[in-house]
Amino acid sequence: MFSVVFFLLMLDTANGDVSYSFPEEMKRGSVIGNLAKDLGLDVSRLSSRKARMDTEVNEMRFCGINLNTGELTVTERIDREDICEKKASCVINQELVLENPLELHRFIINIQDINDNSPFFKQSAIKLEIRESAVKGSRYLLDEAHDADVGVNSVQSYILQNNNQFLLNVVTRENGRKYGELVLNKELDREQQKEVNLVLIAVDGGTPPRSGTVAIHVTVLDANDNAPVFSQAVYKVSLPENSPVDTVVVTVSATDVDEGQNGEVIYAFGHLSETHLDTFSLDPVSGVIKLKGAIDYEKASLVELPIQAKDGQGLASYSAVVINVVDVNDNAPIIITKSLNSPVPENAIPGTEVGIINVQDRDSENNGQVRCSIQQNVPFKLLPSIKNYYSLVTTGELDRELVSDYNITITATDEGSPPLSSSKNIHFTVSDVNDNPPVFEEQNYRAHVQENNKPGSSICSVSATDPDWRQNGTVVYSLLPSDVKVSAVSSFLSINGDTGVIHAVRSFDYEHLKSFKVLVLARDNGSPPLSSNVTVTVFITDENDNTPQILYPSLDGNSFMTEMVPKAAPAGSLVSKVIAVDADSGQNAWLTYHILKASDPGLFTIGVHSGEIRTQRDLSESDSMKQNIIVSVRDNGQPSLSATCALYLLISDNLAEVPELKDMSHDESSSKLTFYLIIALVSVSTFFMTFIIIILAVRFCRRGKPRLLFDGAVAIPSAYLPPNYAEVEGAGTLRSTYNYDAYLTTGSRSSDFKFVRSYNEGTLTADMTLKKNNFAVNDLEGLDADISDCLQRMFPLKLLLQ
Repeated sequence: MFSVVFFLLMLDTANGDVSYSFPEEMKRGSVIGNLAKDLGLDVSRLSSRKARMDTEVNEMRFCGINLNTGELTVTERIDREDICEKKASCVINQELVLENPLELHRFIINIQDINDNSPFFKQSAIKLEIRESAVKGSRYLLDEAHDADVGVNSVQSYILQNNNQFLLNVVTRENGRKYGELVLNKELDREQQKEVNLVLIAVDGGTPPRSGTVAIHVTVLDANDNAPVFSQAVYKVSLPENSPVDTVVVTVSATDVDEGQNGEVIYAFGHLSETHLDTFSLDPVSGVIKLKGAIDYEKASLVELPIQAKDGQGLASYSAVVINVVDVNDNAPIIITKSLNSPVPENAIPGTEVGIINVQDRDSENNGQVRCSIQQNVPFKLLPSIKNYYSLVTTGELDRELVSDYNITITATDEGSPPLSSSKNIHFTVSDVNDNPPVFEEQNYRAHVQENNKPGSSICSVSATDPDWRQNGTVVYSLLPSDVKVSAVSSFLSINGDTGVIHAVRSFDYEHLKSFKVLVLARDNGSPPLSSNVTVTVFITDENDNTPQILYPSLDGNSFMTEMVPKAAPAGSLVSKVIAVDADSGQNAWLTYHILKASDPGLFTIGVHSGEIRTQRDLSESDSMKQNIIVSVRDNGQPSLSATCALYLLISDNLAEVPELKDMSHDESSSKLTFYLIIALVSVSTFFMTFIIIILAVRFCRRGKPRLLFDGAVAIPSAYLPPNYAEVEGAGTLRSTYNYDAYLTTGSRSSDFKFVRSYNEGTLTADMTLKKNNFAVNDLEGLDADISDCLQRMFPLKLLLQ
């Protein structure tokens, strides 16, 4: 006897001749059409046949089917721009799967664009620089607006805000896209208007139309068309006699409304006597006039100095300085720094003394009475102490990170008429205190590492800054203790304490660990130290490091795997199927099937993605009975990995035509020959009369319908059974045109084995697998043929599977 496994697979595929067109952004639950009616399906059986929409892995299921009405409805938000971007046509293939029997219907949905996107500009503002000497009609290119919609819903026109200086010219490219040019309509004058602000509007052609705006900022560049102008035609000042050298007499000022070199003003004296040239000096840049020598009221009570102001291109103007020499107090106070505590710690409390100032004036009476003051907006003040001494103290908290040093100006003024004053700058620094913890540049870090990485390779780096000074601002990095899958984090990662570079301690395996989180601590070297931490998430990416695993046919070398193919199988018949899986993910797990070698290359073909082996043509008498096929299963990784398996096909409708199989059963059962022979002899002796009756019964049964000798003890592995296999005698779940009868005769081991026969001889789709059995029937060749035949009819042995 032989063990037989039947695999009945049936897949009806319909061409995608049904299509639906509807606009994007339809509400969930909106009805697209009646799919069951359009495909000619029975609505009442949709639920029992488990009708559902099927998609590829990682693809969204945009549509669903109402099992009660057969209507195709929207199940997910459909955004045409996300799916098809700028394509003119957005077509998506969908599949409807039904069971009992398994059917696949493909249909097409065409997503139509609606005007749901407004035009936008990449930049928030367009900045242009135009010289005021630019001629009318000059053109300046503007940025193009973009619209995610297509066709008439994309950008159709531009509008420029009304203004007196510019016009807008819209240009259409060969591909239909439009952009604008700014055309100068009126000459510019920087002195009247330095900047021109415009608004450009892009409008699409939808209904209603949508628009987007961008600001245009035009900066008018200067041309040298203006001469310097003094702030006063005549500068009049009074100057005490005996004023010290470098005393500022007056500061002349001239402005040029031009910019750059055109507006840079240089000052110079006009014609002066040698005496005046030795007494006064003029700063050519700042316009400050100072004393170079002594001035005496008795020699000259009035002095006139001619001043010239000239710009970089030679345009000039003139003014005069008239000095009135006054015979009054001629000694200014003197400021002396007696002590200065620098640097000052930034945690000094308010009121801390940082310096002592002494003020002296050689004048007497009121001219020698001095008042001291300090500049505003500094955290210091002067407190009078003993005669002519002042204490410089703090008035608020200091922060070295905000201000690290101070330049304080102290002014001393006497009470003369007019009073004289002098100033002094005091500079001191603020010393650092560790009052700032390290701050990471990012709130969270993400690192991506390829699996099977080399231990010790760097995966990312973290960086923290500390505004404190020197060791208070020196940052040291470390990993906070934690567990990753019951293991210490130090067994996964390490970090460079100085640079913050994170290294992998081990090689990662994506199939066991896809991601994990660690905490990185940043600590400064202050006393006491301050610290902060940040989370680093490590993502492990897949690598093609797993070879495809073939589930069927089994690669167990102890089994003899053979597929039976009926001689009447037409072209396109399904004869077997290779089933494989891959432990990787993504495209690394996409499998394709290829026939590497076949006894007859033109006889069989395999589905690249399904693994189904089918006949390419009708079988003929000239085809070899034994067909060997070697199949390769490859994944889509880089580089690709593969596995192979072998299938053995027998083209036959009768087991008796395959002598090798007959011998197989005989060889394995030889060890039990004697035992079964004894049982046969005893049975003949004991039931001789019954034997005659059985012969008559068997002859009567041959005239009846053949039956299947498999009973409930036959175990067919469910893992290899197709979901909709047919039961014997037409009682299965397939349609009537695909039901089959399968039965054995009750003859000896040389009797015929009758295989699947369809009620419709034009169609055959079945898998038949024959495995070698560990148990066989008794070898009764030594007995008389009639006795042997009768004994086997009396004691039929059950077919057993491995």
